[in-house]
Amino acid sequence: MKEESAGETFAPIGRPADNRRPVVAKLLWIGIWLAFMGAPVSDLLGDAHTAPAVVGGWLGLAAFVAVYFALVFRHTSKALARRLVWTALGTLYVLSSVLSLTLGRPWLTLFVYVSVACGACLPMRAARWAIPAVTATLLLAGLGHEGPGQILGAVAIPALLGGFAMTGVRQLVRTTVELREARATVAQLAANEERLRLARDLHDLLGHSLSLITLKSELAGRMLPGHPEQAAQQVADIEKVSRQALVDVREAVTGYRRATLAAELAGARTALAAAGVAADLPAALPPDAPDVPPEQEEALAWALREAVTNVVRHSGARRCTVRLRRTQTLDGAFLELTVEDDGRGTPGTPRAGNGLTGMGERLARAGGTVHAAPALPGFALRATVPLPTVPA
Repeated sequence: MKEESAGETFAPIGRPADNRRPVVAKLLWIGIWLAFMGAPVSDLLGDAHTAPAVVGGWLGLAAFVAVYFALVFRHTSKALARRLVWTALGTLYVLSSVLSLTLGRPWLTLFVYVSVACGACLPMRAARWAIPAVTATLLLAGLGHEGPGQILGAVAIPALLGGFAMTGVRQLVRTTVELREARATVAQLAANEERLRLARDLHDLLGHSLSLITLKSELAGRMLPGHPEQAAQQVADIEKVSRQALVDVREAVTGYRRATLAAELAGARTALAAAGVAADLPAALPPDAPDVPPEQEEALAWALREAVTNVVRHSGARRCTVRLRRTQTLDGAFLELTVEDDGRGTPGTPRAGNGLTGMGERLARAGGTVHAAPALPGFALRATVPLPTVPA
């Protein structure tokens, strides 16, 4: 995401708020900084001004807050036109100047918000001179008041540092967005490469077989009138080749679709992070169970995927814990998968839906078991598969 120094709009900061939760979060994040408006509000609540001055002060403060909120909130969600941004910043600058000159020293705090708005909404090239200009205006407006040194430390330095700190935040957010876009591009390229590899492998598997089937079909067609026995032999060869080709394709597709625990653990970490769920899960298999048969590993991997999907979609959890460990019982060694969350759970015995039913059937074919039950708090799922017996 690049800044546009000569275009019609400025680059927005981050992603647009497309539902209620990010909107409320952004409003709270912007609104919490209005706590520094305490000095102007206290000045209006005192008895230092006449009634018309107090009314004008409240109206000016309300207009300043409204313009500041509209500019910072809207521009950080969706880029505004250049003219509208400059108009809003000019309005904030004029209001802060007039109010500080007419109502006194407490109103110099408004210049801090003007400086922060410049850092949030202007390109870096424009913010380099706009922020010092706002700070200089603050110092000039404070010359007529007592204690200029206090003004420098209490208001001027925060205005200067706050404005340039906001430009750093913009640069950090822009870099994050660019990295997110680059990661999505890499993922798309990897998916395209995987499709090309699958196409090449299927071509290599089927090219020879289909060519042989075509050749033998032509031979059978030519032999059929005068040599039916030889034609029947060619047809038998065609059936044999086609069956072998079907087996090869099934093996290839099964190899592509086979789930592994390492891949599912990485996918679970990504899915939970995307859903805002704190993930506590291992990076690999436990060291005391390195040799898991493919059938058992695939069954446990599908169970992990289904369990994490349920956590993301239905639990409303804030934390999910995944554990893989080797257990030893009288029946032999087992690899146990445990998925626990702190979500809403389900009262009583959970109803076996399609996900749990399919998980149980797949684990049963691999000789394993699954058990799901409410926990305190949340929900817990435990799946086990047998491990091969290691001779003493």
